[in-house]
Amino acid sequence: MIDTISFEEVKWYQVFNPAEEDFEWLMETFGFHPLDIEDCKSSNQRPKIDEYDDYYFLILHFPYFDKQNRFIRLKEVKIFWGRDYIVTVGSSHWVVKNTFNEMKRLSQIQPAKKKAEQEDDDNKLDITSSSDALLYNLLDRLMVETYSLILRIGTEVDNINFDIFNKKATIVLDHLSVTRKNLISLNTSFRPQLRVFHKFESGDIKGYEEDMEEYWGNILDQYQKMFDLVEDYGELIEGLSQTFDSLQTNKSNEIMKTLTIISTIMLPLTLVSGIYGMNVDLPGMTSPFAFAGIMGVMLLIGLSFYFYFRKKGLF
Repeated sequence: MIDTISFEEVKWYQVFNPAEEDFEWLMETFGFHPLDIEDCKSSNQRPKIDEYDDYYFLILHFPYFDKQNRFIRLKEVKIFWGRDYIVTVGSSHWVVKNTFNEMKRLSQIQPAKKKAEQEDDDNKLDITSSSDALLYNLLDRLMVETYSLILRIGTEVDNINFDIFNKKATIVLDHLSVTRKNLISLNTSFRPQLRVFHKFESGDIKGYEEDMEEYWGNILDQYQKMFDLVEDYGELIEGLSQTFDSLQTNKSNEIMKTLTIISTIMLPLTLVSGIYGMNVDLPGMTSPFAFAGIMGVMLLIGLSFYFYFRKKGLF
């Protein structure tokens, strides 16, 4: 299904759940390259931007949380960008859908009212003036949502830093593993995509409007800032993971030390009780004080080991 928003200078086509006839219409109407259409039909594409004489084709990845609000997933955003249009294809990120609906509402506002809204801020970019401005607005909103997601991951890292000394190991381990996995997903998606946005800032991708360099630079700055945060959180989570492993190793060593001391003390006592438990005549067995004597010897041995370990600082 193809839905369209028409502004004065630019159009936005959103192709939801595209069928084969939708792809044929795109090729016939805009002359898109068949390889780009094939990329739209498939998933798990690497981030890239392809430049043609009359349009650009972008594949970008942006994160979101799954339905359980636990693990980060990546959504591909596929965009055809021409002089007076953009085309978004497939089941895109929810920010793309929300932005499309908002722009659709904006397109239905009377021109005078729309102009008044835009003149509230003299420095505000008119998002309906060109395809470049519309694309910038879409990317900027995706950046804002991604930044909020990364800050949430940062809060989780801070919580782990606190919980590592205050909560059960199983709870901390689960939280630590989930956060580490999410950071790995973010890092692997940010690194190749950073090169794509560098092309905007460096001028390799010029677009169709002048005076957009500062806006493309702003996109790169936002993305670089988020990438740096992801790397910082990754280093923090690795450090917390090593701290957690050290704490658990130390606890295990303390438990093993305690069990070893107990076993060492019990071993001679078990030997004495085993000898005098045999069905043979042993010295002093007929004495009425035999039991008390044996218990006294065992108590003496136990106290001797106890004070010995205490002196060595093992207690």
